[in-house]
Amino acid sequence: MPRCSKVLRNRLVLGAFWAVALVAKMDMKKRIHLELRNRTPSDVKELVLDNCRSNEGKIEGLSDEFGELEFLSTINVGLLSVANLPKLNKLKKLELSDNRISGGLEVLAEKCPNLTHLNLSGNKIKDLSTIEPLRKLDNLRSLDLFNCEVTNLNNYRENAFKFLQQLTYLDGYDREDKEAPDSDTEVYAEGLDDDDEEEDEVDEEEEYDAVQCEEDDDEDGEEEDEDEEEEDGEEDEVLSVEEEEDEEEDANDGEVDEEEEEGEEQSGEYRGS
Repeated sequence: MPRCSKVLRNRLVLGAFWAVALVAKMDMKKRIHLELRNRTPSDVKELVLDNCRSNEGKIEGLSDEFGELEFLSTINVGLLSVANLPKLNKLKKLELSDNRISGGLEVLAEKCPNLTHLNLSGNKIKDLSTIEPLRKLDNLRSLDLFNCEVTNLNNYRENAFKFLQQLTYLDGYDREDKEAPDSDTEVYAEGLDDDDEEEDEVDEEEEYDAVQCEEDDDEDGEEEDEDEEEEDGEEDEVLSVEEEEDEEEDANDGEVDEEEEEGEEQSGEYRGS
């Protein structure tokens, strides 16, 4: 592997630093445009907008066109509210950590009714009444409130599980203090991987079908060529038979002519005598 000079190495590091800084300072609308990568919103299942800049602490640039979205991450973007969140019926996991959200969570039940994972760690949530609207999220299984003031309350975990009886994991642990598998994050990721595998399998099946069609076409073409060769062979045989018959006829005609000539000679001799 070729070595690069210290100057070049420093330039590469500096360039990477400024690239990260540029993305970090980018506003949310531009970041969404960048993340689309020439895709349409309806094609996007995962969208990561971490460390960009929200305008006045609100979500912007997202619309109902992102209806297929299953994973949304807006970590450390300065959010004060989720009021501008569009209708995302298929959203399963929402990352809102390290923002300044202090309430207004009733919007989530209306806009994201199928949420299973919600991360609100590092926000300004101070009491359990703030999370009470999450009761309406029937499918919610995992909730994270790390580094929120509410976690300092007496009997916080016991009361939180009473508030949200549909929960399986709170801050990465179940009711019996058993840790979730990898904080229950990879379970969702595996689900997405399974979807990708299914899509790959479909693509492989389509490719296999295409190859089979090509092979069938080739076999059909070979059979047609063989049929044509057989027909050509039969035609050649017919022609050969006809040629032999013609030769035999010519030979017979030649014998008849010779006999006639001999007959004429004999007649001439008889007349002369």
